Amino acid sequence: MKPFVFPRWANNTIPFVGIVLGALPLFLISLVWYGAAPATQDVGYAPEQPVPYSHKLHAGDLGIDCRYCHNTVDKAAQAAIPPTETCMNCHTRIKTKSEKLQPVRDSFEKGTPIAWVKVHDLPDYVYFNHSAHVTRGIGCVSCHGRVDQMEIVTQVEELSMGWCLDCHRNPAPNLRPPAEVTNMNWQQPSSEFGEAFRAAHNLNPSTDCSTCHR
Repeated sequence: MKPFVFPRWANNTIPFVGIVLGALPLFLISLVWYGAAPATQDVGYAPEQPVPYSHKLHAGDLGIDCRYCHNTVDKAAQAAIPPTETCMNCHTRIKTKSEKLQPVRDSFEKGTPIAWVKVHDLPDYVYFNHSAHVTRGIGCVSCHGRVDQMEIVTQVEELSMGWCLDCHRNPAPNLRPPAEVTNMNWQQPSSEFGEAFRAAHNLNPSTDCSTCHR
């Protein structure tokens, strides 16, 4: 007769082992689901830039309109990263000796672009048109947050498919007059404003897959 490999009390662990093995697949699925979610991976993303550009100073304290730098945001799909010439419109006279701006001066003299790091970077399989949103009354703050208060631009929204669809199904809370799209202090004057604005301008965003996946 062969001796027992495990002590007899090990028999009491069989139900516990069964529970663990049964729950393990659910745990792994949840771990991947939440761990890979945009809200987990993307929110809070704030890459270091080649030049320490402060949106708080430029857009907030100085009140420079978003469209001065991102000058295609209301005309094209892309918001456009400003060329170095835009920076030098001011910095040929302002802080001309600043060490922090040396990469800007080098870029201007050599004719090479500054290697800005994109913060809000959608997947290649997603089509997003800035002008289609801006010209219909979706403000910059709805997607990018209070950029005018950011020393370092940080992603504050998950920009996931579900997040976009929530707005397409109910855009009213995010609507404003197109003239106010870059005004980050603007607030809807009443709870009825959004729905009234939507009805007046016949705004019915598509939720068809082909709208964003072309």
